Amino acid sequence: MSTSKQHLPTKADVIVIGGGVVGCSLAYHLAKKNVSTVLLERKSLTCGTTWHAAGLVGQLRASKNLTLMAKYSTDLYQELQNSKNRSLGFIQNGSLNIAECPERMEEIKRSTSMGRNFGLDISILNQDEIKERYPLVNTDGVTGGVFLPKDGQINPVDVTMALAQEAKLHGAKVFEQTKVNGFVEENDEIKTVVTDKGEIECKKIVITAGMWSREVGKLCGINIPLHACEHFYVLTEPSDDIPKNLPVLRVADSYIYVKEDAGKLLIGAFEPKAKPWGMEGIPEEFEFDSLPEDYDHFEPILLKAMNRLPILNDLGIQTFFCGPESFTPDDRYYLGKVPNKKNIFVSTGFNSIGVQSAGGVGKVMAEWITDERAPFDLWDVDIARVLDFQNDEEYLKERSTETLGLLYKIHWPFYQYETARNIKHSPLHETLKKHGACFGELAGWERANWYADDPKEAIYEYSFSKQNWFEKSRSEHLSVRDSVGLFDQTSFSKFLIHGKDALSLLNYLCVSEMDVPVGKIVYTQMLNSEAGTESDLTIVRINDDEFMAVTSPTSHNKDLYWIKNNSSDFKEVQIDDITENYGCLSLMGPKSRDLLQSITNENISNDELPFGYSIKTNILKAECRVNRITYVGELGYEIYVPREYLNDVFDLIYIEGEKHQLVLAGYHALNSLRMEKGYLHWGHDITIEEDPFEAGVGFCVNLKKTKKFLGQEKLEEKLKEGSTKRRVNFSLHDKNVLLYHNEPIFYDGNPVGEITSGMYGHYLDKSLGMGYINFENKDKLEGMLKEQKFEIEIAGSKYKADASLAAFYDSKREKILI
Repeated sequence: MSTSKQHLPTKADVIVIGGGVVGCSLAYHLAKKNVSTVLLERKSLTCGTTWHAAGLVGQLRASKNLTLMAKYSTDLYQELQNSKNRSLGFIQNGSLNIAECPERMEEIKRSTSMGRNFGLDISILNQDEIKERYPLVNTDGVTGGVFLPKDGQINPVDVTMALAQEAKLHGAKVFEQTKVNGFVEENDEIKTVVTDKGEIECKKIVITAGMWSREVGKLCGINIPLHACEHFYVLTEPSDDIPKNLPVLRVADSYIYVKEDAGKLLIGAFEPKAKPWGMEGIPEEFEFDSLPEDYDHFEPILLKAMNRLPILNDLGIQTFFCGPESFTPDDRYYLGKVPNKKNIFVSTGFNSIGVQSAGGVGKVMAEWITDERAPFDLWDVDIARVLDFQNDEEYLKERSTETLGLLYKIHWPFYQYETARNIKHSPLHETLKKHGACFGELAGWERANWYADDPKEAIYEYSFSKQNWFEKSRSEHLSVRDSVGLFDQTSFSKFLIHGKDALSLLNYLCVSEMDVPVGKIVYTQMLNSEAGTESDLTIVRINDDEFMAVTSPTSHNKDLYWIKNNSSDFKEVQIDDITENYGCLSLMGPKSRDLLQSITNENISNDELPFGYSIKTNILKAECRVNRITYVGELGYEIYVPREYLNDVFDLIYIEGEKHQLVLAGYHALNSLRMEKGYLHWGHDITIEEDPFEAGVGFCVNLKKTKKFLGQEKLEEKLKEGSTKRRVNFSLHDKNVLLYHNEPIFYDGNPVGEITSGMYGHYLDKSLGMGYINFENKDKLEGMLKEQKFEIEIAGSKYKADASLAAFYDSKREKILI
């Protein structure tokens, strides 16, 4: 399959590093686009993890775009198999997922509603229908299941070889036994790939090296946090009692998947506590290797399988296999361009779903590489979400024990990781803990999500309905509406942009006019060249040539490097990360001014500090910055405190707050408050697929600036054409069901969109959501909003909903301007 070593070229447009199924798919799709492509494999194609993959091909993923990519994979594999009468072992025998508890069935029903909205053929089955589809199943204790007829299975080696062959036919060059030893880099750009067979100049590289990707990343100074775990399966002896072409069976509550293979059954597992592997590094000679058996580890899973499939009690085990698979800290793979480098892309960390993802991933990545931008919203899997701390070996080892099993755990709303915690703390962590804070983790930060009356009760009890913290968070929410709440928002990312060209840079990047008075706060967006929203953030002008930007911790690297990467034409500007320098205390509620005034000598009346402005003030010995802004829809202030003084300032506010009915409030209350006010969350409610007008924040856009901002020309084109999608706020008539994300939106019985985020609005006492609806023109949208024939589907049932472009709470903004 490989091209001989004497033909190693001296130049290539793109070098793909890694010859598994993903690397070969990417080489194929690049070559189809007439991109000069070279694929380098350290040993043999498929020799890492692809060769021993189970070869399951499923289509339903966690989001619409990932599902569309998976659907493309199945279409591609069918085309490859049919085109030259190849035998790839691809059969669309369907998949059957069964539930052994009511909570799993709720998850299945919710995912079925989502999948149907994404265009998948899905059927909910009862016990009898499950038995009909899979006669070997013992249905005792089964609460139901779901069948996807176009799912299936494939031979991973055969499909990889077919992709490699097609890549070569389209002009790509494939080299096996060619190890990458290093890179020649200039100014954050890879110029040359150094191999043990010679050097190749290149324009771009893509790391598709599976469990070796982290080590390859180190060679070029990037973080690709993943860790290998042992993955087990057994293959039974053949039996005439095993029907041919059974659907792929998944029994997630028992941690198992099963596929029929030539009259045998393959039983694999994603057990709750995994075994990390390769802590001392992957052996140099590793190729088509398996790992030692561990029957004691696998036995509990096998016993569960024997209960669900009684035939296993009569079959012998022909093969016990253990091989490594790589897992990421959040169970989502890595795609895209590394934000702090000019020409490094990654496509790796597939968490055991590489085969079923490879086709769509290859297509999408080929477009991303050639166009220098994602073809649609892929933030869930974007490498830009990676943060530096995640590349720590001990962190990865500990987290990987959990993430393998999470594939088959119930995907609870608000789930909090149990491993590799306490990475980043606010200075207030121990204080908040004593006050009953129940912490969640976001971007490594431990953050107070809600407060229990007793610190011992600060534990999550998961459910798809109202969880154990619901009433506690409700109390926090209402206190913010009625009096004043205190949030610790130290985890906010903070960047200082300063220098003579700072204003010019920000006016180029931001849709808003940034030449504002010193002290003015600007809520704004940054767009890409296609007018998609890359960032949604606030920026305060501190001095003539100095600005402070504040954004979400999950967007830290993405936003930081978006600003840096677009600053090359602005010579006298510096961007500093000051996140760790300051804590942030957020005082929100109608009594927040009275409380804040009692601890500062500055006059913070509405006349002296109106909404959208910032001042410096001393609180105790600390020089603080006070921003009058809100994310909850009330009078409010964000107080930026030098980190060393944060505890003292907190204590002062807390003591003085007793006179003003102050409560400590967490991020769940923050979320429910912002939902009532219709405020956006980047990555959910606004992404690169939407422009500000579609997202309902067109008021931020200034199209009459002296110089055009990035994306303005495309935005103006879109405005002339007229939009056909719009973000809308929804409230359900039924108060007993909750919205989270991806629930289908119907109008007059027809699907028109999906929910992007949801939360219960305690002040309004309604279940709320926001999402995008599609329509033909502006008149049609107005008619839809007037007639109000909206329904939202949740777990297979449709619920009436009211829709509004305006916020349901304080739509005239009277509360925040007092």
